Amino acid sequence: MNHEHLLQLDNPAWSALTSDQRAFATGTAAVKRFRRGILPFAAYDHASPEKILALDEWLLPDEVFFLIGGLPPLPPHWEVIKELPCLQMVLPELLDIATDTSILPLTAADKDDMFNLINKVQPGYYQPDTHLLGNYFGIRQEGALVAIAGERMRPEGLMEISAICTDPAYTGRGYARQLTAHVCRSNLKKGRTPYLHVLQSNQRAIGIYAYLGFKARRMISFWKLKKRIA
Repeated sequence: MNHEHLLQLDNPAWSALTSDQRAFATGTAAVKRFRRGILPFAAYDHASPEKILALDEWLLPDEVFFLIGGLPPLPPHWEVIKELPCLQMVLPELLDIATDTSILPLTAADKDDMFNLINKVQPGYYQPDTHLLGNYFGIRQEGALVAIAGERMRPEGLMEISAICTDPAYTGRGYARQLTAHVCRSNLKKGRTPYLHVLQSNQRAIGIYAYLGFKARRMISFWKLKKRIA
């Protein structure tokens, strides 16, 4: 992996919104956000932290959104709801992981099932059209979607593996491991380096990702914020 290339991950949302996913961006030259309904993530150019104030124009009153990385001084009517310290991990090479379960590509026809499962397990990060950012795959049991993994932020040459979750009634069957391996293998074949973010407190998930070959790159915080009515 090229170290300089991975520097994009110090500001992953900005890197995605100014490169491969610019079609999903709104904002200015210094601040951007994913279009509403796609992803509740905003970003700013870390070289010009004072310009973050311009982001206010692109937020609705009482809107909840996320910033990733260090926080510059914020407008007084922006409320920090929570800091979510995450481990950022990168996959240089996928270990030989079997994927013997029937893994299905998910399409727009699965939109509601995807939204309901992800928000049941990981509420707040996935919006109705997040699936437009990349490919998603799932496992069904008796017709019900019980596990999923997909693609989210895509800086140049990189791909975030995201929405890795399993219905609590179906955990312990290796579904998350197999789905993650499937999505990673697909991206490595395309020349993209997979990366992901996992809560520092989620040691079980960190262990699964390490088993697949992911390496810790850095700690990075996701900040959940709200624009209060000024």
